[in-house]
Amino acid sequence: METIKMTEETKTMPTGLYWQGKKTEVDRIVLPFQTIETINESRATREKEKKTGADMFKEGANADWHNRLIWGDNKYVTASLLAEFAGKIDLIYIDPPFATGADFSVKMEIGDAEWTKEPSAIEDKAYRDTWGKGLDSYLQMMYERLVLMRELLSDKGSIYVHLDWHVGHYIKAVLDEIFGRDFFRNDISWRKLSAAKAQSNFFSNVKDQLFYYTKTNSTTFNPQFIDSEKDDRNYPHIEENTGRQYGSFDFTQKGSGPSRRFGKTVLSPPPGKHWIWSQDKIDAAMEEGRIIFTSSGLPRVKRYLDEKLGNYIGDLWVDEDVEPLSANSSERLDYDTQKPEALLERIIKASSNEDDLIADFFCGSGTTGAVAEKLGRRWIMADLGRFAIHTTRKRLLGIEGCKPFVVQNLGKYERQYWQGVTFKKRSDEQIPLYEYIEFILKLYKAEPLAGMLHLHGRKGKRLVHIGAVDAPVTFAEIQEAIAETKKAGQDSLDILGWEWEMGLHDVIEKAAKASGVHLRLFSIPRDVMDERAVEKGEITFYELAYLEVEVSQDKTSRFVVALKDFAIPNLDLIPQEVRKIVKKPFDFVDYWAVDWDWNEDTFHNMWQSYRTRKERKLELKSDAHVYETKGRHLIMIKVIDIFGNDTTKVVEVKS
Repeated sequence: METIKMTEETKTMPTGLYWQGKKTEVDRIVLPFQTIETINESRATREKEKKTGADMFKEGANADWHNRLIWGDNKYVTASLLAEFAGKIDLIYIDPPFATGADFSVKMEIGDAEWTKEPSAIEDKAYRDTWGKGLDSYLQMMYERLVLMRELLSDKGSIYVHLDWHVGHYIKAVLDEIFGRDFFRNDISWRKLSAAKAQSNFFSNVKDQLFYYTKTNSTTFNPQFIDSEKDDRNYPHIEENTGRQYGSFDFTQKGSGPSRRFGKTVLSPPPGKHWIWSQDKIDAAMEEGRIIFTSSGLPRVKRYLDEKLGNYIGDLWVDEDVEPLSANSSERLDYDTQKPEALLERIIKASSNEDDLIADFFCGSGTTGAVAEKLGRRWIMADLGRFAIHTTRKRLLGIEGCKPFVVQNLGKYERQYWQGVTFKKRSDEQIPLYEYIEFILKLYKAEPLAGMLHLHGRKGKRLVHIGAVDAPVTFAEIQEAIAETKKAGQDSLDILGWEWEMGLHDVIEKAAKASGVHLRLFSIPRDVMDERAVEKGEITFYELAYLEVEVSQDKTSRFVVALKDFAIPNLDLIPQEVRKIVKKPFDFVDYWAVDWDWNEDTFHNMWQSYRTRKERKLELKSDAHVYETKGRHLIMIKVIDIFGNDTTKVVEVKS
C-alpha cells in the first residue's frame, strides 16, 4: 500500500483510498451481447401444467421483457450494459470475492459418487478468491466495477456490497469515494454462523458486512419488520362492534409545538411536549375514530393488536428470519458462497418494488435472481464462472412460473478484443494471426508447422489445425484440413476450436473414417485469455464428447427424443476411484434440453431434464411434441456434461 504524506496539497484532496497503481479512468470496452439460449418454460411450470392441464406459463409471460443471465467478465458486462441500462437499474446486490485466499473447489456428483473438482484458473477468479498482485489489484478490480455500477443505478437506486473483515474497511473507503459519504446509509452486520467457533487467541468471526449506499436522497426504501410477540397487556380493551382488541397510546413526544384542534376542541400539548401528528392527520384520525380521550380530556391514539407489524429492523441482522444456510437446508446447492434466500428477500423488499429491475454481477448460485423472480422483480445476473451460470440456470428452471429468460455471453467479441490487445497489430497484418496460432500451439504443447495452408502445427505424430477466434469451425474447414493431412502422408489430425458448426460431429466422423484419418476435436478453453492461467500452465483442452440420440414418431405424429449414448473422452481428468463407481455413460450428463424448432441460430430451451442435489435421476426420454404445421423441422439436442461443456446434435424430421 502507498503511504500518503499530509501536505497542504493533500489536505485538499477529495476523500478516497489510494493504492499503488490506482487508475481512476475506467476502461469502457463495449461489446455486443450474443444470445446463446432462450429459456421458454421452467421444468417446475411444465410439471405443474401436466397435473392441472393449465397453461399458466404462457398466460403470465411478458413478451416485452426477458430477464438476462450473462456469462462473462463483469467489467465488460457492466460497460456493455450502459448503452441500454444507464440510470435504469433500481437495486444492485453483489457478493464479490472477499480476498480471503480461500479455496472454493467445486463439489461434483457422478452417479453415486462425489468428487471435488479443482477450479480452473479463470474459475479461480470467481471461486477461489486469489489475486495476482495482492490487495492493490483487488481494490483496482472493485473500483472499476463499482464506478460502472453507479452509472447503471437509477436515481432511486441502491447498492448493497456484501463483504467481511478481510477487505470490508478498504472497500468502504472506495464506496465513499465513488458514491459520496453523504449517500452511505448503513453498515449492516449479518450473522453468517449460528454459533462462534472455538478460538484460543481472538474472538471468533461470525458476521459479514453489507455496505448499503444510495445514488441520491430520493431512494426507494420500504421499512422491514421482525415479527414480535404481541403483548396483550398493552391492548386490554375489546371493541364491542368488531370484537377487535385494542389499546390507547401516548399522543405526545418531547419537544415543543403548536396547539391542535380535536373536533371542536383546541388543545395545547403538555409542557415540554408536542402533538405527534399534523392537523390534517388528526382530522382524518378523528373521522376514523382513531383518537380517544382520557377522563382528564387528554387525547390518546387507538391502536389494534392485529395491526401491530412487529419491530423495526435495524442494521444488526441476527434474527432467525435470516439465519445462515444449514447443512440440511432445502435451498442448499453445494455452492460454497451461497447465501440464504431470506437474506436477499429482506434486501429486495426493502429497496425495490414490484417490476423494478434488480442486478447481481457476481451472481454465484443465482440467489438474487431466484428471489427477484419470486417477488415479481425483473433481473439481470452475470458471472465469470461457467459452473455459476449452469447452477443458476438449473435453479431458475426449478421455480414454478419462472418467466422466460435468455442466457447470453460476449462470445466472439470478447475473444476478438482479447486477440487485438494480446497480439498487437504491426505493419504486416498477418503477424497477429501468426502470433495467435503460435500462442495456442504452445499451450497445446505442439510445434509450429510451416508450409501448410490448413495445418498449423504438429504434436507428436498428430497434425493440428486451429480455428479462428471469431467464427465456429465448419465442416468445410475440417474437410480441407483432412485433405491436407492425407496429402502430407499423415493419418492423425487434431482440430482445436472455440465454437463448432451445429451438428458437426456426425458428418465429420463419417468423413474422417472415409478418408482413413483419425480425427479428434478439442475445445479451446476460455482460460487461455487469462494471464494467470497461462503462467500457471493450468490450461486443459477438452475433447468433444460423443452424443447419440434417437427421435421416434408415433401414429399420432408425436415426436420423442431419447438419449442413446454419451461418451466423454477426457476420463483421465476424473480420479480413478470415481471412474470405478460410474456404471452408465449418462452418469456424466448433468443437463440436457431440446429445441423442437431450431432456427439455426439461438437455441430455444423448450424441454429439459437435469440433476439436482436432491433429485439425481435424469430423464432419458423427452416429453412428446406435436408440430402445429406440417413440413421439415430441425430438432437440436443440447447436453451439458459435469465439466460444464456443451455437446449438441441436430436431427431433421418431417411431420
